[in-house]
Amino acid sequence: MAATAEALRSELKKYIMVFVALLVLTGITVGVSYIPYLTANPVMGIAVALFVAGIKGSLVACYFMHLLDERGMILWILALCVLFFITLLLIPVVTSSEVVAGEADRMFGVGR
Repeated sequence: MAATAEALRSELKKYIMVFVALLVLTGITVGVSYIPYLTANPVMGIAVALFVAGIKGSLVACYFMHLLDERGMILWILALCVLFFITLLLIPVVTSSEVVAGEADRMFGVGR
């Protein structure tokens, strides 16, 4: 939160610049739909639109959601997500070897 009038003006200027950038990028997205090459080749048109949408989403996330100030916490959350993802991928690998061995024993009558 801005403590002084100068800091508030600086923050407001930053938000206005991001807003103008979002307006310009929205105009580019609309303008891309009128380019003949991109309308004839829908894959390129979609790729350009997704690229512009990614930039706009990044601007919104970084400035309006204040994610630039939370870099350390975001990295820890990302690392935790990667850890859980790897753990969830490894669970079937670990448990499938036990199930396969148990099924083989049951199928061939081993251990009866």
